[in-house]
Amino acid sequence: MKTRVLSGIFLLLVMGSALFLGGWYLFFLCLFISLFGLFELYRVFKIEKSVLGIIGYSTTILYYVALLSDNDKLMALAVILGLMGTMTAYVITFPQYIASQVMCCIFGVMYVSVMLSYIYRTRTGIDGIYVVWLIFVSSWVSDTFAYFTGVLFGKHKMTPKLSPKKSIEGAVGGTLISTIVGAVYGYFVSGYMSEVISFPALTFAIASFAGALLSIVGDLAASAIKRNYEIKDYGRLIPGHGGILDRFDSVIFTAPAVFWAVYIINIFM
Repeated sequence: MKTRVLSGIFLLLVMGSALFLGGWYLFFLCLFISLFGLFELYRVFKIEKSVLGIIGYSTTILYYVALLSDNDKLMALAVILGLMGTMTAYVITFPQYIASQVMCCIFGVMYVSVMLSYIYRTRTGIDGIYVVWLIFVSSWVSDTFAYFTGVLFGKHKMTPKLSPKKSIEGAVGGTLISTIVGAVYGYFVSGYMSEVISFPALTFAIASFAGALLSIVGDLAASAIKRNYEIKDYGRLIPGHGGILDRFDSVIFTAPAVFWAVYIINIFM
């Protein structure tokens, strides 16, 4: 428990500093998290040191380089080139790899690298220094309060076969607290923000709500893969927590959820 707490504090300090500073610090941290998370996923499918793995890592780096241009077409091109490279390797090396390994190669780039890149994309957007924290409000804060709510009031299991300890009451509690925290946070920072985002308290509440709901899916999706392949953790990089994917499984979903929720809400408000 002590190791878990200490490593958790260290992770919060590193991530918090990167979110506050932004810029190259956050860019390279997101790139590292994406590459290492991708490595952990590839290891499950036994392609982490293969040609397919190299293509996946290269595609991630190319995508992040394109990310610096903030040009969606270049980012899409990076992923398309990765897909073409993957299928080319599949054909040339056939039958060295099975279809599931080939699919994992490009799926991993989308699931891990592209999704996590929205941390950086959110931070570099308008009022990003304030909005980016919602990604973790709707993931880590929601997850924490879901646990405590579940322990105190949990009676109905949400997914008995996939995650027996998670309850419907816990999910509701975590989502509710996350939404409230988002609203209160939006209210207090509204005076420091530009006027581009209308009604920050309401916008942040809705974004936190959407993120919290999808964080549950992100958590369970990562667990489902582990159950399918009978592994406990994706890695041991973070003592007491497991690997990158074990700690950022929900963030993978909340990062794009918050980014697009704020964007869409702002169109109609």
